[in-house]
Amino acid sequence: MKSRLHQWRQLANAVSRGASRSRRHASNASHSQHNSIPRVSRTTASLLSGATALAGGSLAWMFATQQQKPSRIPQHQHAISQNTGSLYADRETMLKAASLIAEALGEDSVSYDEDDIETHGYSTWSTSNTEVRPVAIVRPTCTEDVQQIAKICSEYKVPMVPFGAGSSVEGNFVAPYSGLSIDLSQMDQLIAVHEDDMDAVVQPGVNWVDFNNKIKHTGLFLPLDPSPTALVGGMVSTNCSGTNAVRYGTMKDWVVNLTVVLADGSVFKTRHRPRKTSAGYNLTSLFTGAEGTLGIITEITVKLAPIPETFTVATAPFPSVKAAATAATRMLRAGIPLAAVELMDGAQMKIINSSGGAGGRIWKEEPTLFLKFSGKQRSVEEDIVRAKAISSEYGAGKFDFAKTEEEKHSLWSARKEALWAMTAQRPEGYLTWSTDVAVPLSRMAELIDISQRESSALGLFSTVLGHVGDGNFHQAVMYDPKNPKHVRDVKRCVDEMVKRAVEMEGTVSGEHGIGLGKKECLLKELGPETINVMRTLKRSLDPHCLLNPGKVFD
Repeated sequence: MKSRLHQWRQLANAVSRGASRSRRHASNASHSQHNSIPRVSRTTASLLSGATALAGGSLAWMFATQQQKPSRIPQHQHAISQNTGSLYADRETMLKAASLIAEALGEDSVSYDEDDIETHGYSTWSTSNTEVRPVAIVRPTCTEDVQQIAKICSEYKVPMVPFGAGSSVEGNFVAPYSGLSIDLSQMDQLIAVHEDDMDAVVQPGVNWVDFNNKIKHTGLFLPLDPSPTALVGGMVSTNCSGTNAVRYGTMKDWVVNLTVVLADGSVFKTRHRPRKTSAGYNLTSLFTGAEGTLGIITEITVKLAPIPETFTVATAPFPSVKAAATAATRMLRAGIPLAAVELMDGAQMKIINSSGGAGGRIWKEEPTLFLKFSGKQRSVEEDIVRAKAISSEYGAGKFDFAKTEEEKHSLWSARKEALWAMTAQRPEGYLTWSTDVAVPLSRMAELIDISQRESSALGLFSTVLGHVGDGNFHQAVMYDPKNPKHVRDVKRCVDEMVKRAVEMEGTVSGEHGIGLGKKECLLKELGPETINVMRTLKRSLDPHCLLNPGKVFD
């Protein structure tokens, strides 16, 4: 796991640096005409675009209509005045605030490096981006640092945009109104582990994979399984999930309490540490999934679960996506305690094979379920027999299950390597449009079937991949952003998919939140009355709209 995590981080950092350099070189060419802020050109496609998003199981929304705008970034001062009027400070005042923060926290805490700013203001694996960039990056190391930052930014009306690992895909961390990017990755301390209470206290910059490795000796773990690069603070802020959600739920189910810094620098803890309470409002849930728009999370107490005695995996190909999805629903309805139920369609399996296969084998190019079983050895064996029987009722081919550690890795490898295989084969200049929805389990097979047929009819590469155990699936389409027909067809396909999900009492975002990319979708799902309640909460806690402005709703 450490090796794979290291590869993810190295490749992600390399791509970000490369994209930044490309934009900087284009910027320098036009710098003679614009002396204040260099204009930066956006690169269209990168190897990892969409990869981290899919790995975490959540996907981006924005369409290529924005990609066709002029590729150079306007001067920050001009962009800020266009978007906000006098709501926020001008660039000079923002820089003054950054200087005051450097005096308070130390010079090393603030960065004006061009590559650093670009990495914190533009995502190479998301199409939900903005033309504006933060003026500086601030790196606090403790709650008191964040408190100082908030007080100064509040005084000077400077937007604050929390930043974690940068793996979110809905434009959650971009800076449409400039301001400061608050990078929390250096707040990476494991503060306490309470083994008998089965919980731990961490700072937001703790990586979940590193965390689980550190506490493995206790026999406990945090069972979420998003992107391997994800940090706990971002996981809380977007209410993430991942492949284990069908058994363990989403991040909201594993947060006990939070320490939060409000826009004015006030600090408070949402509750004490017992597993249950009925004392007052549920403020922990209010800030979980709020995407940093209500407060900056600086400490998290998370629940822990016992590491299962044993686990194994199984795979089964099906004649259709609908048959596979229906079989998955039947398994859950039958009470089989699956730890994970993942679906990859025939197009995805073909991509795996064209890359040389996975796990030392060539796979059937049919919709395939990937199942994970965990628990007591005898129970796992019984669950496999039951899952195999249900699969056969829906026309499944050979039901393979692992008997050794090597076979476990082999069978699950296609699911893990799908992202690498797909992004590596994307045509040059193409983008990957991707998004996810979630619906009640009884409607999932129907929606997947319709969505797959409609996207396949576009004549573009499209694929379905998802956490079908909890009604959440992702669809990805590769398209040429310079081709108007591609753009129109993809947008229409997305609109229909979201519309159907809402009609089925589903959600427009199963994972990764709303960010910049899905604001219109949220309005379709919840309506103006619900959005107005959210706005009331926002105004109460952040009256000057300084915390991650422009996200979730306008």
